[in-house]
Amino acid sequence: MNLITAHAAATLASEGEHVDTHASLSPYMTGGAALVILLLLLWITTRFNRDR
Repeated sequence: MNLITAHAAATLASEGEHVDTHASLSPYMTGGAALVILLLLLWITTRFNRDR
């Protein structure tokens, strides 16, 4: 491990807990949007594969 990486690791370890959340992003909204997108992609895929 080089000196810069060791220094960065030591700095990260000494900073404590860092929570990376944004107040406006709801987990339910994100999950619901992902579900809708995946279902849309599934529907598109099944429309193009009618012969199977």
